[in-house]
Amino acid sequence: MDKTNYQDHFFFRAKTLGYRSRSALKLIELNKKFKFLKNGLNILDVGSYPGGWCQVIQKKNNKGKTLGIDLKKIEQIKGIKLIEGDFLDTNSKKKINEYFASSIDLILSDMASNTTGNKGLDCMRTNQLCLDVLDFSKNKLSKNGVVISKFFMGEEFNEIKTKAKKNFKKIDFFKPQSSRGESRESYIHCCGLST
Repeated sequence: MDKTNYQDHFFFRAKTLGYRSRSALKLIELNKKFKFLKNGLNILDVGSYPGGWCQVIQKKNNKGKTLGIDLKKIEQIKGIKLIEGDFLDTNSKKKINEYFASSIDLILSDMASNTTGNKGLDCMRTNQLCLDVLDFSKNKLSKNGVVISKFFMGEEFNEIKTKAKKNFKKIDFFKPQSSRGESRESYIHCCGLST
């Protein structure tokens, strides 16, 4: 199977399963690897457009609370609270805090910066989003909570790794098979706040 057909396979598989995006398969792979999706959790999905990850979460966490947030408007998903906004804005943080009266058990981020055509700049901006998620998690994540965030292999990798090691007891890195072969994207899995 050539690379194009291999990638099309994941796209069509996602559509066949009723998911809005191929990225849903990435979350399924990540969960198979790290087993973080359980029922009854408080889950925040950051950068959730078009909703593929929320669809996966909804099947696993129908007794918990899930909030998805993105700059783009997301079509409604039963059992999921969706808001439009920047998760770093004060107003968005207020909404997140109001929705989760207690701490958050799982923070997920598949965010990537809008592409500019400059791969170095795009990589840097996406990795800054990953660092922002790690910073955000320090104040809102439960003590034994989990963070999964996308990043791109690049100059900022060591900064991401250092920050994650400082904040969490355990970190791992994983590139799902459903990621595009030529993509530099990977995911960091962090669990257990160290402070």
